[in-house]
Amino acid sequence: MKKAPTSKLFTFGILFLFSIIHCQAQRKMITPEFLHKGDTIGILATARKIDLATLQPAIKLLESWGLHVEIGKTIGKEDHQLAGPDWMRATDFQEMIDNPKIKAIWGAKGGYGTVRIIDRIDFTKFKQKPKWIAGFSDMTVLHSHLNNMGIETLHSMMAISAEKAAPETLESFRKALFGEKLEYHIPTHPFNKKGTAKGEIVGGNLSVLYSIMGSKSEIDYKGKILFIEDLDEYLYHIDRMMMNLKRNGYFDGLKAVIVGGMTSMNDNDIPWGKDALEIIQDVLKDYKFPIIYNFPAGHIKDNRALILGKTVSIDVNDKEAVVKFE
Repeated sequence: MKKAPTSKLFTFGILFLFSIIHCQAQRKMITPEFLHKGDTIGILATARKIDLATLQPAIKLLESWGLHVEIGKTIGKEDHQLAGPDWMRATDFQEMIDNPKIKAIWGAKGGYGTVRIIDRIDFTKFKQKPKWIAGFSDMTVLHSHLNNMGIETLHSMMAISAEKAAPETLESFRKALFGEKLEYHIPTHPFNKKGTAKGEIVGGNLSVLYSIMGSKSEIDYKGKILFIEDLDEYLYHIDRMMMNLKRNGYFDGLKAVIVGGMTSMNDNDIPWGKDALEIIQDVLKDYKFPIIYNFPAGHIKDNRALILGKTVSIDVNDKEAVVKFE
């Protein structure tokens, strides 16, 4: 059999590589069906325990929007810190994603525990007819896992936050659920790096993103706009996580970074010397992409909704930072 010349093989390889890159860049994300009045939204706990009484403000909020509410079997259950044992939380989530009557699932509370059930879930039916998965913090595991399936998710407040959330938070959550336009104009921050960018927004809680690195839930950062936020971490932990992402090349192919709330950080007896935003600024200072600091999303009262997996355009200028969802 006659061998192809080396140059032809090389050319074929290059063309094949570019075709793969092009296909990845053109990945079409699936947008779950937006809600309408009369639809049903489920509330469950994938992580920390919570009782039904605490969720009454969230239930009333959804009902005021014309939605019906179904409460998961995990609400009121207890296994030390968790809302029931792993099998129970996994079963509750499985039943809700497979139930055609339920159009969206809203996480009751964060904490820790979602990663313990993610590999128990069968997403076969869900992929055939996706529904909105809403929440943040520990639910970053679900956001990332579903992003790898090409499905958009909703980074939003948890149900426990409904009573004390800012009006802007509530309205952004409602708009996101019902498919209304999301556009944010944020006051400028001294650390902002000016510029424009357009791309798919991904991310969530920095500690969770760090914890799923190397797993099948890890997201592909290349060509994306990365959003990060965190809570109750030691400052040197923030530096360690950011340095790890930098050394592993996760920032190299980004189009932009959006930094949300870095809330209630801890320090050692000998201070680290920088706050969380200063740490992030120091790690990202040599990158050319635009950066938005102090974006209102995360463990803060004003926690605006973000549709992860959706294409957004950002404009960071002297007066403000603008984030528009397509």
